[in-house]
Amino acid sequence: MQPAPREVSFGAVAGWVPVGSKRIVVRVDGRVAADRKLAGRHFSLRLALPARDAAVTVTAHADGGRRSSATVTEVYGLPAAARPTGAVAHEDAALARTVRRLAGGFHGTAGVYVEDMRTGSGAAWNARARFPAGSTLKLAIAVTVLSRLEGKPAPGSRVDSLMSSMLTVSDNEAANALETWLAGSTSAGSAVVNEVMTALGLRDSLMYGGYARSLAAVRPSIPLRIESAPAFGLGKYSTAADLSRLARLIYLRAAGRGPGLHPSVTGFTPADARHLLWRLARVRDHGKLDRFVGGTVLHKAGWLATARHDNGIVVWGGGVFVATVLTWNAGGVGFASDVLAGRVAQAAQLRFRSANFAQRE
Repeated sequence: MQPAPREVSFGAVAGWVPVGSKRIVVRVDGRVAADRKLAGRHFSLRLALPARDAAVTVTAHADGGRRSSATVTEVYGLPAAARPTGAVAHEDAALARTVRRLAGGFHGTAGVYVEDMRTGSGAAWNARARFPAGSTLKLAIAVTVLSRLEGKPAPGSRVDSLMSSMLTVSDNEAANALETWLAGSTSAGSAVVNEVMTALGLRDSLMYGGYARSLAAVRPSIPLRIESAPAFGLGKYSTAADLSRLARLIYLRAAGRGPGLHPSVTGFTPADARHLLWRLARVRDHGKLDRFVGGTVLHKAGWLATARHDNGIVVWGGGVFVATVLTWNAGGVGFASDVLAGRVAQAAQLRFRSANFAQRE
């Protein structure tokens, strides 16, 4: 039953065994991780799985030396401390000052949102300002595709290949092909994606056609304001608030938490969310949110000549947080944008780590 192939896992291992089984042995990549007696035919336990693709094998043992085994491959482990709680978001004043200082030091316009997925503590700057979205909205295409499929894309299928190319190397033609798969054309597919984003509460985001051919306590809420906004023409757009909401919803869904979904996206199941996070763990686009932090970063970046962004989930042994950093400069952007994303993620991790430690004390 759990875990499933090509998904992230918080360590749950559960299933059924043949009649007469007396104990199970669980191996991770061949090493014994658990050896338990059985009281019935069902078993359920939690293990610490490695932060990489691993193979989980369960062997049921019965009298007379009889045994049976099942193996699940490509399971990407997430630490138990990274399970989200769905806590109400609220502003951390100290982190807000740091975020404001970092964003203010960027030569151009920046939008930032960070939130601890366990405590709800976080900060934002210019989070409602609309930026050219670039490839960040490919995450919305992925959610829409998965909500329309029955189960995960079959390994080796056309949709599976397109999803991999779109997310792992941010291929534009793969994104266009998936929009066409959704509704017959990129424009019609964009309309479907927009419907899904609206259903998810993303009110300041727009998928505009295809991509260019590849070359609850009484505490202040995290403020979502517009301090300054980029000046750009027609095209895809989004905000730090919307993109962080999308990443947060995916992560909560993967853990079986979060708000109920609109009927148009109930097809996006927890298994779909875990599969999507598994794909994001394989993204080959480093040096942004992951520049200065430890752990695993499940993210989707985007970039244009004048805009450069990163959006995702940062997971480490002590917790998890969502982070979104958008940047824009009419004269062009580059390395400084990546450094800002890295510094924001670093500051958030340091703050959340110290706050969580203080709470335990």
